[in-house]
Parts: sequence; structure tokens; C-alpha cells
Amino acid sequence: MPRKDLQAIKMRFGIIGNDEQLMRDIDVAMQVAPTDLSVLITGESGVGKESFPQIIHQFSRRKHGQYIAVNCGAIPKGTIASELFGHEKGAFTGAISDRKGYFAEANGGTIFLDEVGELPLEIQVQLLRILESGEYIKVGSSKVEKTDVRIVAATNLNLQEAISEGRFREDLYYRLNTIPIKVPALRDRGDDIILLFRKFAGDSAEKYQMPAIRLTDEAKITLKSYPWPGNVRQLKNVTEQIAIMEANREITPEILKKYLPESPIQSGLPMLLGVDQQNQSFSSEREILYKILFDMRKDVNDLKELVNHLKAGKTQQVPIFTNSHEPSNYVSSYNPGSDTATVTTINSHGGNEPTVDVDAEEYVEESPKSLDEMKRKMIIEALNRHHGKRKSAAKDLNISERTLYRKIKEYGLDKEFD
Repeated sequence: MPRKDLQAIKMRFGIIGNDEQLMRDIDVAMQVAPTDLSVLITGESGVGKESFPQIIHQFSRRKHGQYIAVNCGAIPKGTIASELFGHEKGAFTGAISDRKGYFAEANGGTIFLDEVGELPLEIQVQLLRILESGEYIKVGSSKVEKTDVRIVAATNLNLQEAISEGRFREDLYYRLNTIPIKVPALRDRGDDIILLFRKFAGDSAEKYQMPAIRLTDEAKITLKSYPWPGNVRQLKNVTEQIAIMEANREITPEILKKYLPESPIQSGLPMLLGVDQQNQSFSSEREILYKILFDMRKDVNDLKELVNHLKAGKTQQVPIFTNSHEPSNYVSSYNPGSDTATVTTINSHGGNEPTVDVDAEEYVEESPKSLDEMKRKMIIEALNRHHGKRKSAAKDLNISERTLYRKIKEYGLDKEFD
């Protein structure tokens, strides 16, 4: 699509920026709009995903029909079926009359399912049926209803990861993801950050009847180098705060930094056994556990190598180093005339704590179990605890039933726990 046409679309829908990825996303939305293909919009929270379903609807043959936006994450789990598909009178306590759901209201139009990754699995099954045949059933009814809607979905979750964890249906993902649109994060949009700041500053000046704020050249550099974890939404909030609070209308880096958190919000998990939260990210506590187990195995192997050196009489006193390559509070010594290595703890005042004797021969021969062996043992113990009930065992292990079934087969436990 010619660039001048893309600029006109941006002006119509209030989209600010000239980033190439953003322009490609708008172009894709325009190309897919005349069709009835499902579209999945992905991107971090606050990047502006909600603009794209509106573009798709307004340039489709359904533009005269209803456009309904639904935040799936904001609807309580107990009422979401009724909200989406409607209910019959008396279907549940408080159902005093028949009610149409969003899919009935949007018949002939477009429905935008924001945060689609938050939908419960039982609702995902019904959504898949609508995508395949346009059929659904109201809560409390046995009559099959029909609807003709265009579905556009959005999420800030990694749906492929959710599929592997059993939280999202793989068949639904492929039906929704016919046409993918990935909206870029604000930190990747370069000069667009300055354009957006200027737009929000102008809006604030007009709204509150005050002079507009402006950035110094140094402040522009600061603004562009900040990671913006909250994306466009965070930039808008920061700009409005500065516009209201600052008497000086020329914004310097020093003023700007007062409104920018020093670092992105941390997960709150403690620093465990050398796991560096600033440089590594983990999608689940289970991954943190695996990382710890791998680090522990490395430490054990290092200690075994140290004991072998000590037995060979190659060293008398060697500091043991941690994964961070910093000396730990342990010093080991080995007496060649015995089979005992001594580990002495050094306290913060330089004194020695009581020593612990380690049988070197026994320790060297001991080989740590592999991670697969440990996981196999955990699965067997969980299945035994729950008398072979796989659903309960999966819940105990904090994994999906699908993952448990796969692991049982992988570890050859299917005959033992038939």
C-alpha cells in the first residue's frame, strides 16, 4: 500500500509513529480486512493492539455491523459463558430473563477478543466450535444457535508456551492465528518515542490550558534509551505527570529521571543459588528449579575434581569458587596420609568455624543423578501418592495432564501405571 495511504489510516485511527514494523502491521491489517480470515494480534501490554481490530472492521464488508470489544481477562470465570453466549431464564441463580451474549449481538459484525489467552479451557472448546461452524449453545439451553461473526483476537501471552503447559488449546491457536500481526514494543520504535511524547504533551496542554512541555536534546536521548516496560501506556502516563507537576516547561534529563523507575519491576523471587534475575528470565518456577539443579550438579562435579586433585597430592589448600567466580567462604585441605578431606568455614571476622570431614573416597565414587532420573523419580512418587490417579499427580507436580502423559510414556512408566 502507498505510504500516503498508510499515513491517512494512521491519522484516522490516531496511530502515531513511522516505525517500519508498525507500518507493515497496518498494511497487513488493510490487506486482510476485506476477507473473513481470523487474525491474532500479539505484543506486550500497552503497545496499542486495540487499534488494529478497529482498522480491520472499518475496512471490511462488515463495517455496518456491530463491533464489540471484549476483555476476556476482566470477566469472572463463573459468568464468562453467559457473557459470551447468553443464557436462558432460570439457567442459574439470578437469571431472571433470557439474555443474548456478545456473539449474538455481534451477528453480522466483528468481535474483538482481547486477552484471549485468559479464556478457560471449556470456553476455548466452544470458541473453536464457533470458528468452525458458527454454532454455539446458550447457558441452560439445548438449542443450537447460529452466528456470523468475524473474530479478531489479541494477547500479550506466549500462546505456544501456554499450549505446552496445557493452558491453551493448540487447535484453537492455529484457527485464531490464520493471519498473525505482531505489534512492536515501544523501546524498539526509535524516534516514535519522541513523536508520541510530543503528542501526549500537546494533548495535556490543551486539556489543562497550560503551556506545552518540551524536551531538551539530552532529555530526548534519555527518553529513547529507557526500556519502557509499560510501552505507550506508560509513556502517556509519564508525560501527563510531568505536564501537570513541573513548573519548568523545558524538560531536562534530571527532571525526566524523577518520573522514570530506575529498573523494570522484578518478579519478587529471591536470589537462589546463583540464579541471576537481572540477566535471566524464567517462564515458571519449575524452570528456576531446573536451573538450580544444573548449577548444583556443576558445583558437585567441581568439588569432585578438587578432591581428586587433593588425593593426588597436587595441592594442600585450594579455595572453592562459586558459579559467580567469586571465592566462597570455604577452604579445603587434604591429608595425603588419610582418606579424609577437611572443609573449613571461614567466618566474616576471619576466624574458622568448626570443620566438617568428608570421606573423599566415598564422595568421589558417588555420581549425581541426572535431571531425567530425578524427574522420573518425582513422577513415580507423585503417582504412588495418588494411587496412580494421573490428574491428581499432575496437579501435585504443577504440570498439565498432557505433559504428565507424555513424560510417563517417555520414561517407560505406562505399563507400571496403566
